[in-house]
Amino acid sequence: MEKTEKNTDTPLRREDISPNNDPIIALAGNPNVGKSTVFNALTGMHQHTGNWAGKTVTNAIGMAKYGGNSYILADLPGTYSLRGGCAEEETAREFLQSGCTDVVIVVCDACCLERNLLLVLQVRALCERVIVCVNLLDEAEKRSVTVDLALLEEKLSLPVVGITARSGMGLDTLMDRLQELLDSRFEKLEISESTQNREISDLVQEAEKIAAQVLSFGDQPSDLTDRRLDRIFMGRKFGVPVMLVMLAVILWLTMIGANYPSALLSQFLFSIGSAASGFLNEIHAPAWIDGLFIQGMYRTLAWVVSVMLPPMAIFFPLFTLLEDAGYLPRVAFNLDGCFRKCGACGKQALTMCMGFGCNAAGVTGCRIIDSPRDRLIAILTNVFVPCNGRFPLLISLISMFFVTGISAVDSVLTAFLLLGVILSGIGMTFLTSKLLSKTLLRGVASSFTLELPPYRRPQIGKVIVRSIFDRTVFVLGRACIVAAPTGILIWLLANISVANQSLLMHCAGFLDPFAQWFGMDGTILLAFILGFPANEIVIPIILMSYLSQGSLTEIAELSTLRTLFVENGWTPVTALCVMAFSLLHFPCSTTVMTIYKETKSLKWTFLSVGLPTILGFAVCFVIHSVGMLFGF
Repeated sequence: MEKTEKNTDTPLRREDISPNNDPIIALAGNPNVGKSTVFNALTGMHQHTGNWAGKTVTNAIGMAKYGGNSYILADLPGTYSLRGGCAEEETAREFLQSGCTDVVIVVCDACCLERNLLLVLQVRALCERVIVCVNLLDEAEKRSVTVDLALLEEKLSLPVVGITARSGMGLDTLMDRLQELLDSRFEKLEISESTQNREISDLVQEAEKIAAQVLSFGDQPSDLTDRRLDRIFMGRKFGVPVMLVMLAVILWLTMIGANYPSALLSQFLFSIGSAASGFLNEIHAPAWIDGLFIQGMYRTLAWVVSVMLPPMAIFFPLFTLLEDAGYLPRVAFNLDGCFRKCGACGKQALTMCMGFGCNAAGVTGCRIIDSPRDRLIAILTNVFVPCNGRFPLLISLISMFFVTGISAVDSVLTAFLLLGVILSGIGMTFLTSKLLSKTLLRGVASSFTLELPPYRRPQIGKVIVRSIFDRTVFVLGRACIVAAPTGILIWLLANISVANQSLLMHCAGFLDPFAQWFGMDGTILLAFILGFPANEIVIPIILMSYLSQGSLTEIAELSTLRTLFVENGWTPVTALCVMAFSLLHFPCSTTVMTIYKETKSLKWTFLSVGLPTILGFAVCFVIHSVGMLFGF
């Protein structure tokens, strides 16, 4: 069954969630307790399991079947309490108060039970049927933590089940106890106004008292290994350097691993296009059909897929492995101080990380930031993080003009130069965040609770499946949707002539005087404009214009490509200006649409386009002026 989402901005109705009147089961819990893992295991769905960037604050709805019965499961956002004002807490509280739920399963972390019990007590005061699901028993055992489940059930007067969701242990017992509760074998709790209005301090004291009675600890420190790892990944000396090295390694693996499959995929897809053109010629189809749909639309799609798919299929799984292992929250910790000095929220570090894969995903991930002001800063500056679509252009120009060798040492040097470009984008993120926080979005950065989950062995198989289907295919699909009509437009511009010159060349000539001020030419600037739907087609458009071709053109050898660029006036300064503009120019159409969807404001949407573009032109002007000063 496909995932659906119910937004709690509108009143919830039971018939909307469960048309067949199946029991509705809500899954509640703190962040990083494995709640979504339980949800996925019971429903067979593959929802994102981290409560970080990209995690929606709406309720994911799925169906579970067990023992011939069907259940509707609602995966509520991870929250520490039901009495705060952040989006996650409001969403969870409103769903539980809607009267739609038959049973609430509160998922707890066996290693952090005391903190989790605060939410259990709040849910118990709000809902009539509650099950406590103590997850991560395997990690508790490794940390010499023992939970007396029977005593916990006695103290809470609630059904308690111990499970390990990652392996599936205890899930059958959980479903059996769920059905028992639905059959009223456990009496409903009597909810009174006095229990609902208990002070938080009283609930904390009760949670501490119960935890002290049901928990026992071994002689060894339970988190000794995590502490040792945190000295490396979060220490003042090694935290940031290790983070940068890991990012450089991921980029290097992405570049090395994507080259060969990208070339094979390109040959395969373009051969299909050639076969389709041959077929149309054989049946004497009008030439414009082949031009519009094969030379225009299909070749553009083929280029986007062959350039985007291989690196995304490598980058996203590697990135998700770090997330699954519990490392991404450490990245937020390392960068929190930098963002706070810029007047922004530390959670912006997480949305920035998502931007490396896709800026649109990074913008959506800004939902995790509670403050509207801080959320806007994160949305407006996410574009400065180079997304996957800009990597091919950056890598190609580095390889053509700055690192011309093909040895292993050269590939490592290319990776570090690319890392330098990325760090420049991150630096621009800090600078622009500071600028916005002092001007249009003045205010004090909001604080947030940063929980560091334990380090875990990544589930490699699930990570690969989730990365490919939930991220790679999703991002690629959106890029193809906007690239298809662009391919038709590009073909029309290249094949409709006025005064013995194509419209494409007329447009490039018109832009040329303006572009020269910024170290580029009209063809380059036009390519960026036509590449608005997808950054991957900027280089092909430049090639098509330089070669006066009627469709997107591919040159496999970088040396041949460099020769063509040099013949058209390119210098290392030109390449540097193009790289800078690629890093800082307006976001792609998918990201712009996502920004409007998230902000519901034309003002902020236009600013998200204008701000990076102005900064991009300014940086290019400085680079070009310095280059001219030194005679380049």
